Amino acid sequence: MIQVRKNEQRGHADHGWLNTYHTFSFAGYYDPRFMGFRSLRVINEDRVRPGQGFGMHGHQDMEILTYVLEGAIAHKDSMGHQKVLGPNEIQRMSAGTGIRHSEFNPSGSDPLHFFQIWIEPASMGSRPSYEQIRFDPEEKQNRLKLLAAPEPDNGAARINQDARVFVADLAKGAAIPYALGPKRHAWIHTVRGDVTVNGIGLKTGDAAAVSGEETLAVTGNGSEPGEILLFDLA
Repeated sequence: MIQVRKNEQRGHADHGWLNTYHTFSFAGYYDPRFMGFRSLRVINEDRVRPGQGFGMHGHQDMEILTYVLEGAIAHKDSMGHQKVLGPNEIQRMSAGTGIRHSEFNPSGSDPLHFFQIWIEPASMGSRPSYEQIRFDPEEKQNRLKLLAAPEPDNGAARINQDARVFVADLAKGAAIPYALGPKRHAWIHTVRGDVTVNGIGLKTGDAAAVSGEETLAVTGNGSEPGEILLFDLA
């Protein structure tokens, strides 16, 4: 079964400095039908104006992934990390017993466009940790690039959950097959462009919840590349 979650169904708030879309209930957006999917709890798509950002704030017991599309993020946290994150990188914070961090757009002129993803951990109370990994953009062209997994491989970040997160950039007509294991589920989010999932069309911002399917076929369907995030979930 494939259930489509359309772009316009997402929660939305425009705070001036922040224009944000929520796939699942978050902050002031609440929909009891969309509290998450399996261990996937948050997919926020954020656009932050130059020189603006999120001040120091805390998290606990959550696996937090950040993926930048445009611009850069200046990151600081209570573990002493001070990093800049840009496109073709994955940032992972395991909040564990508690972490505080800030995220700002350091540019005076360029906007910031990024996704923040929260995955519920398999166990609580772990030691907080941080990871940031860069990859070659060719690694995601017409194929799935593994961004995060419980057993990291090929430059993926380690997360404390039975979940795997992939990204792919699909040219028109390019097809990627993906086999879901027994009793596995998938969430596919269209980051930009047009794609089809088992023949079902998805446009920018659309997503699909997948259960009971043995295989997936994701195909680029537009004149511009279609980028997706694919979550393989227990």
